[in-house]
Amino acid sequence: MTALYMYDDAKAREFAPFALTRPVSELRAGAEIIRARWETVAGMRATAFIGGAHLANFEEAGAPGSMQMGADLAAGSLVANSRFVVSLDESISGGAAAFTCDGRICAVRPSRSTSLHELARGTIDLETLTDGSPATEVRGRWLPEVWNLVGDLSLQLMDDIGVLGPRIASESPGNATVVGNHEVYCESGAHVDPFVVFDTSDGPVLIRRGTVISAFSRIVGPTYIGENSTVIGDAIRACSIGDVCKVRGEISGIVMLGHSNKGHTGFVGSSYLGRWVNLGAGTTTSNLKNTYGSVQLWTPSGLRDTGLQFLGSLLGDHAKTGIGTMLTTGCVVGAGANVFGSGVTPKRIPPFAWGEREPYSRFDVEKFAEVAARMMARRHVVLGEKGRRQLVDSHAASEASG
Repeated sequence: MTALYMYDDAKAREFAPFALTRPVSELRAGAEIIRARWETVAGMRATAFIGGAHLANFEEAGAPGSMQMGADLAAGSLVANSRFVVSLDESISGGAAAFTCDGRICAVRPSRSTSLHELARGTIDLETLTDGSPATEVRGRWLPEVWNLVGDLSLQLMDDIGVLGPRIASESPGNATVVGNHEVYCESGAHVDPFVVFDTSDGPVLIRRGTVISAFSRIVGPTYIGENSTVIGDAIRACSIGDVCKVRGEISGIVMLGHSNKGHTGFVGSSYLGRWVNLGAGTTTSNLKNTYGSVQLWTPSGLRDTGLQFLGSLLGDHAKTGIGTMLTTGCVVGAGANVFGSGVTPKRIPPFAWGEREPYSRFDVEKFAEVAARMMARRHVVLGEKGRRQLVDSHAASEASG
């Protein structure tokens, strides 16, 4: 049987702050995880991912693990680039040898057995694994940079909800008020209180099963809210909220990967929250410069102009903020960082930082793992020994890279 492998190329491995603790294939692009998108269109589960050595012990429910060194990719295996967000209504279950979009190979079936060493460093272009056969064109979007996950969000949600919505068993949103001409898809098993407003003037809304939308919430499309999440109130505009999240206060144009909390007031806009993030009461992001110019963002290669007028913060997995934290425009908060105190943060907060201002202390790895395990237990998820080792590996990798 053909196997599916997700490949983080060298560019994907620079997607700070997320690539330190997870493969890029486990990021949410639009309404769906990138790996799950490929599983849908290929009609099979992913076998493994090929990524950085520090992710060898990556472990997460529903996600494949890292491909083991020394293993080979069998001929005919499907290898997909994690930076390509394939359209959910595509189908690539046929026998084509390669798939392309915008003139670049996004997935390939090598005609020969391929050593993992050829892919382990991320420097191999998938085009080198083709046998020269014509490639099949597929639809989707490339992620040239990490900030495209935010910049392309509304367009991606429009595409995704249009495909996913009609596929689910949906019900009427109860006593909610619906304005606008786009659809509201409320999956069976979701609960919507009275006095909720769905504004579909600019796009559709999709609410998955187990999610609760409390009274006096206003959901503005295009917006996706995953399974078993809770919206406590206020306004949500053009967002993708993953599974098991808690949201309160005004949010606009953000992605919450899953299992993260924003349970209090405070504006968060044009931002991306990794998994197991917790924002303290009153945490606020700036997503627009007073000059109305494009936002610069810290990257491993230096400060970069994103070309985006609206860009808030990128918060890595397990990042935490204290009460009243003010995140500057285009702020990168490293994985495992725990920041608090008054004043506006710098553009970059290093991974596993601890404190209220620069120079930050470094979060002791054992204490960090204890905190992570406690938070995960509150959502009935156990931090296993393998997952703990991966967090320790990521902590060590961050120290080595500075």
